[in-house]
Amino acid sequence: MSKLEGKVALITGSGRGIGQAIAMKLASEGAKVVINDIDEAPAAETVALIEKLGGTAAAYVGDVTKPDFGAQFVNTALEKFGGIDIIVNNAGYAWDSVIQKMSDEQWQAMLDVHVTAPFRVLRAAADWIKETAKKEKEQGQRNMRKVVNISSIGGLFGNAGQAGYSSGKTALIGLTKTLAKEWGRYNVTVNCVAFGYIQTRMTQALAGDAVVEKIGERNVKMGLQPDMIAWMNKMIPLGRGGTPEEAAGAVYLLCIPESDYVSGEVLLASGGFVM
Repeated sequence: MSKLEGKVALITGSGRGIGQAIAMKLASEGAKVVINDIDEAPAAETVALIEKLGGTAAAYVGDVTKPDFGAQFVNTALEKFGGIDIIVNNAGYAWDSVIQKMSDEQWQAMLDVHVTAPFRVLRAAADWIKETAKKEKEQGQRNMRKVVNISSIGGLFGNAGQAGYSSGKTALIGLTKTLAKEWGRYNVTVNCVAFGYIQTRMTQALAGDAVVEKIGERNVKMGLQPDMIAWMNKMIPLGRGGTPEEAAGAVYLLCIPESDYVSGEVLLASGGFVM
């Protein structure tokens, strides 16, 4: 039997990149997956890929920073699949500037997407998790549930030009450790994966001008200078950036039964690179 057979997993930002890889990995192990993306096409693509492999998925298209997103996302899982077993707060992006050039809007946007949005998703799930755990206890059952929040090496050590991004990712670690203490009584483990350099569209090598992508109502520059990528590859003991599939593997470790007694931890998935 697959390790996640019968489980229901919610994954924000899972229409592409690392989020899509996480969704595919969990689905391949039997989980029913609720996909999310801010755009309909990527979300539909991930659902189609999972269904093509014989898995089960549904999509909720929406902006994680909207106040009602958490409740709507959680309700989708309950209505479609009748429960919640795994929550992965993955959605995010980088909007970088040195501090003297960073606007209030830019700063707040990074906090909104990286810590406020996960907070709202978890808050929306809290009552259902509490009441379900209480009923299971009365029936003599212990069903472990998992929360995995996605942070960054920048959240652990900071990164020049990323005051907002790093602060949001650091705050998410604080939320992780607090929820591990609050939700242990409900048989929920709450952990964090902090990624180093993972090869996605956000970290693609620039060929000339920066690539600009529309995220909600904002145009955000994506990509890294080739010399920066070469430096990181040199500094990473494994000699390269990770793939989205390798990133998904780190999340998967914290979703399977073998990690049922691991909670409040930060797993650094960086190929051995420490800033």
